[in-house]
Amino acid sequence: MGFRFFKRIKILPGVTLNVGKRGISTSIGPRGTKITLGPKGQRATVGVSGTGLSYSVNSDKKRGFPLIIAIVIIIAVIAAASLFLLKG
Repeated sequence: MGFRFFKRIKILPGVTLNVGKRGISTSIGPRGTKITLGPKGQRATVGVSGTGLSYSVNSDKKRGFPLIIAIVIIIAVIAAASLFLLKG
């Protein structure tokens, strides 16, 4: 049986330092949309607040990280539009 260790330290609004037993990473972005930079590479995550739904993409060295950012922005716009249509 192993143990877990994780600590999230808020540095600035939208910027956190994440410390775990496997290393240190930094997350940048507002709640629901984050880019994480760490020892395993980059990860972009977008989620719909209050639903538990989220989507994460790891960086691919062949395609590059800008493609991931574009995908996350597209998903965030689609999620925001769908929430707007559901309320309206």
